[in-house]
Amino acid sequence: MDTHRYMNPLASELNAVLDGTVTGRLLSSLGRRLFFPRGIIAQSNEAKQLAPVKNATIGMAFHQGQPLILSAISDAMPTLTAKEKVTYAPTAGVEEVRKAWKDSLVKKNPSLKPEGITLPAAVPGVTAGIAFVADLFLDETSTIIASDPCWDNYSLIFTERRDAKVRGVPFFGTGPGLDLVAIEAAIREEAKTGAVRIIFNFPNNPSGYSPTRAETDALVGIIRKTAENGADILVICDDAYFGLFYEDDIYRESLFSRLADLHEKVLAVKIDGPTKEDYVWGLRVAFVTFGSPGLKPEHQDALGKKLLGAIRSSVSCANTPAQYLILKVLSDPRTAGEKQANYELLRGRYRAVKAFIATHPAHPKLSPMPFNSGYFMSFRCNGIDAESLRKKLLAEHGIGTIALGPGILRVAFAALEEEQIAEIYGTIYEAAGKH
Repeated sequence: MDTHRYMNPLASELNAVLDGTVTGRLLSSLGRRLFFPRGIIAQSNEAKQLAPVKNATIGMAFHQGQPLILSAISDAMPTLTAKEKVTYAPTAGVEEVRKAWKDSLVKKNPSLKPEGITLPAAVPGVTAGIAFVADLFLDETSTIIASDPCWDNYSLIFTERRDAKVRGVPFFGTGPGLDLVAIEAAIREEAKTGAVRIIFNFPNNPSGYSPTRAETDALVGIIRKTAENGADILVICDDAYFGLFYEDDIYRESLFSRLADLHEKVLAVKIDGPTKEDYVWGLRVAFVTFGSPGLKPEHQDALGKKLLGAIRSSVSCANTPAQYLILKVLSDPRTAGEKQANYELLRGRYRAVKAFIATHPAHPKLSPMPFNSGYFMSFRCNGIDAESLRKKLLAEHGIGTIALGPGILRVAFAALEEEQIAEIYGTIYEAAGKH
């Protein structure tokens, strides 16, 4: 019998199949909680088979059927030395790579004070970085605030693996941007317990939204006020899509740059990497960086060793050749120009989506959520089930999209050619109208 208070129905289904077998009898409590969600990955796999040309599901960027790739990556792969190819990396990552990534953080985020943040530790992807931070700071007594809707993997990491509660807050209401009132109310409520844990994912997945400068000031003000009133605050910045900002009023740095030196009762964590920033999705390398004015060198060292314990006891170390390839990306003179070209390609697709929505009357069943950045945009479904619409689009039109629960349909415009967008969005509108 599954008595766990957060047992997901999908886990219960799997347990029912295994109960009565040696596997079922041997499963740990975590083993009984684990499941594979019928979410983004499962739906993406389905779309790969049925919608190879119009696949707007996965968080990758394609052009003419091929994933975008920087010259530094394609050229360097065959030239790696034996050391760069097969040696074990140190648990925290290759020192030279860690220093180069920190230098890049300061360059991309001029507000950052380099002496106030830790040397980034290399981890095998942003997902792993989030999981390791969860290992350090979440357990069955913890609640973490996240946007609702959010990336479906947050639930697996925070709830199923760490037994914590995810407090979903509608970061986006009926207005054009963030619902700052709802966010502040949730933070204020959690602060009554003495500690606030919150994760910000900007550009957001699934909405594709990043805060404006004014919204950033407001968020920082809310967190500062909460800390000044006595609560300890953990702020995780999931910056997987950092840098893909398409509007002029967006705050161009990570929230981490404002939070890392904000208050002694605030611990900011930046989890980022080249996965999306440098178009190297499958290399599976990312970085975890901590910042707080309350962290003296000895505190940084102790916290770093805690993180190393989480890494060592799970994956041991991150991918060595991937780290050296990223080092080559950071030092290659071609990188900046190629990244700018890729950015313009993606911004063109974003503008095509904006143009379609602007030139079409408000849809009775689809309402676009605010979006201004990243790989995605999403529709709220009104009087129509998102999963039913997803299946209809896939089966009848060969268009792959993602249903997040019954009310959200996500479209990854980054994976579509600009000239496809009007036709695909037109079909989505038409299919939803007839559904």
